[in-house]
Parts: sequence; C-alpha cells; structure tokens
Amino acid sequence: MLSIKRQALASASRILTRPHILAGLATASARAYHSKLVKSSDEAIQGIKSGDTLLIGGFGLCGIPENLLKAVARRTDIQQVTAVSNNAGTSDYGLGTLLQSRQIKRMVSSYVGENKEFARQYLGGELEVELIPQGTLAERVRCGGAGIPGFYTLTGVGTQIEKGGIPIKYGKDGKGVLIASEPRETKVFNNRKYLLEEGIVGDYALVKAWKGDELGNLVFKYAANNFNAPMATAGKITIAEVEELVPVGELKPDEIHVQGIHVHRILKGETYEKRIEKLTLRRSDAEEQVLSDAMKQRIHIIKRAAREFKNGMYVNLGIGMPVLASNYIEPGITVHLQSENGILGMGPFPTAEEVDADLVNAGKESVTVLPGGTCFSSDVSFGMIRGNRLDMTILGGMQVSAKGDLSNWVVPGKIIKGMGGAMDLVAAPKSRVVVTMTHNAKNGEPKIMNENTLPLTGVECVNRIITDKCVFDVVPGKGLLLRELSYGRTVDEIRACTACDFEVASDVAETY
Repeated sequence: MLSIKRQALASASRILTRPHILAGLATASARAYHSKLVKSSDEAIQGIKSGDTLLIGGFGLCGIPENLLKAVARRTDIQQVTAVSNNAGTSDYGLGTLLQSRQIKRMVSSYVGENKEFARQYLGGELEVELIPQGTLAERVRCGGAGIPGFYTLTGVGTQIEKGGIPIKYGKDGKGVLIASEPRETKVFNNRKYLLEEGIVGDYALVKAWKGDELGNLVFKYAANNFNAPMATAGKITIAEVEELVPVGELKPDEIHVQGIHVHRILKGETYEKRIEKLTLRRSDAEEQVLSDAMKQRIHIIKRAAREFKNGMYVNLGIGMPVLASNYIEPGITVHLQSENGILGMGPFPTAEEVDADLVNAGKESVTVLPGGTCFSSDVSFGMIRGNRLDMTILGGMQVSAKGDLSNWVVPGKIIKGMGGAMDLVAAPKSRVVVTMTHNAKNGEPKIMNENTLPLTGVECVNRIITDKCVFDVVPGKGLLLRELSYGRTVDEIRACTACDFEVASDVAETY
C-alpha cells in the first residue's frame, strides 16, 4: 500500500512540474464540454446549399424536425435538394411544405401515402421519386452511418426492386418514363437469392428529439424515435432540434438513444405543433352500429382475421384494415403487436384522454402501448422483421395469385402509395403471411387470380387469404384451398367471383 501511495505522489509531482501536461488536461476538459448549441433554427441550417442531400427524421408527422424544416422553407435560395425520408409528411406540413415551394428535386422514400401533392408532382413528371422498401431504407441509412458500403437482403427478390424499371421520373404530364430504377446485383447465400443494397450518407441530417444536452446527446419519446436515430448517425453534419434542452449530466448514460458524437449542432425548437396525421379514437360498441357499410365490411373481415391470433404470438399489423385487428383480440389471449415504425406491445386506439402525438402506428394513427411494451428505432424494428422474430404478418392486398404472389403497393400511372414496409414483412421466410381484403374490387373485378397483373410486393409469400366472402389457404405447389365461408355464401358463388381454380376442403363450412 505504501509503495502505491509513493507512486501516486511521484506521478502528481511530475504533472505539477510540467505545465504542458496541465495545459493538455485543461484543453481536453474544454473540448469535452464544448457546446454545440445554436440559438435558432435559421442559424442551425447555415451551410445547407442547393443540390445537397438532406436526411430527414420522423415518420409521417411523428417526430419530424418541424422548426428546421420551416427554416429550410424560408431559405428559398436552397433548391434542387435530394430529400431522404420515409415519406413527405402532408401536403401542407412537414416535408410537404418543401414540395409546395418546389425546393426538392428528388425524394428517396418508401411511402407516398395520402400526400396528394407528393403523388401529383410525381405522376405529373415534376418530381423525381426513388421508392425503396421501408426496412431497406432504414438499413441503408444505418449502414451509411456505420461506414458499411452495402449489404444483402431478401427484400424485393422477384419484384421490380430486383429487376429494375420502377419509374423515378415521368415525362411531362406523366407521359412516358424518363428515369427508371436500375436492376440490383444479386448473390446466393444458403440457396437463397439476395439483393445488394448500398448505404446512404447525407450532406446534412435534420432530426428531432424529446430531450438533448449541449453535447448533442439525444433521447426520444415513444415512437418518435423511428427514423430519427439512424438518420442522426448518417449525416456528414447532423442538426438536432429538441423539445427540452437539459444540462450536461442530467441525462443518464444508459438512457441516451443517440450519442453526442453524431450530432454537430443542437437547438431548442422555437415552437411545436406536433400534429397527428390521423387522430383515431377507440370506438364503443354503440358507435360500431352506426358505421358505413364499407367500414362494417372491413370490420367483418378483420374480426375473422383476429381469430388467427394464438397466445404468445408476435405479430405485425399492416396499415389500413389489418391494424383494426388490435381491437378484436379475444379475451384471455396475449398477443404482442409490432408496428414497423418502432413499437412492440402496441395496444388499441386511445381514448381522447390517452392521445399522445408521439404514439402512432405504421398507418400514422394514434395508438396506445400496453404495459411491458417498448419503443425503438426503425432500423431496429426491421432487424426484428428480417431476423424472423415475428410469428405472423397481417396486411392488405390489391391482388393475390393462386401461387400466393402479392400485389399491394401501386397501380402504375394511377395510384401510387409506395411499398412501405410490406416488401420487408413478406420477405421474412419464417413469418406466416395473412392477407385481408375485399374479395372483389369496387367495379366487381376479381382480386384473386391465376397471375397478378399489378407489380409484385412478394413472390409466393402468402399463406392465407381472408376476404368478406371466404378464407383460402395457399398450398405450396398446388394452389388455393377453400377453407371457410362467410355466413350466407356458397361454394358456387365463390367460384363465380374468383379468377382462378381452387380445391374445396372436405370440412368447409360457414364460420364467420
């Protein structure tokens, strides 16, 4: 012990007699607490110029950097921007305002959704749009931030993602295709084909967090993590706005989601509206009785789909009709619902008192989280999906073939929703895929056919089809097997409205 004390005293003496060592320690201390704080969003975006690639955090309107986007919109000299974002907000808010001001040359996104101005500019040949599956987009950004130039994925195999030809830029007024996506390189691992995808790095990343400190450490609230975390790591310069700016040291080391090493500038956002794109409240039984016929039909389908749940399952519910299934889980059954924007343990729609702008599902609808639930970033979410952690996926469809091919993301030249996370979900080889949809289109045309006529979401990926009229199983190598009928339906009726042959189970019966 005495020897150790003597060594310590000797070391202290050497430091005290060497001023340059003390100066170095002082410099290191100053560097460690160098503030990255800027006073305003206008100051924060200094340096952004025309032609830059901007990575934009958020999902729909949840967790978007509202103030930074407003600042960019005020800088009308910034033009021809490439914006990398899961989607573009709404026509009048978020990234949509930069579309309105014509400051964006190209969108790199997974989902157009209900943003009519986004769709109009794209289909009219005014905007370049590079559509990428949501999980692939999240992983490309994560890889960019981690210094990984590329990775291989099952997502998109057998679709236009692999083959190329997805329109990026239409001609004037939508006539012809001027720029189309390129085919992907492929490689076989363990007898399965994979596509090569490249990492994405931006000139600037604009992100939003709940809390942050002057070192740039960030904490997100609930589902507002989403694309913010991976985007923050992949910008050459990352700018973060926060709702609450806290002193250095107040954030516990183990609760920080993005470390300050990734963040170059930080500010307390001037104002926050925190709009909810689709405020959706829980319905009472009485309210369900006054719904439209179309909604009643959807609920009829989804109540049958809810019977697919088994105790302890991990399940992803797609946007639209499938997400309604969370309201019809049978008593006594525990199902862990996953939403690809970063929720595990998702609950039903909230009451008015439970609404939180930082809690939305993949359809941008307000939701709740059950006790024991967790929230995380989009890249982590799709790691769960690609890693075969889900037992089942329920999603909507436009067409399903007798072989189980699925189409549900585009009607070329007319309807462009984007693939969102659907391609990633159906590519997971061990996850059961259930499609819920009306049996026929509004004009009466069949949606179940020998071969799909619309671009594919996945090849031979569907296990079960649930419609308003019946339930089909897809039997590998054989085709469709009619399992169940909706009340009042007959086998002959199903044959008349289905555009492919099918077998009938010996025990087929009316069950829902």
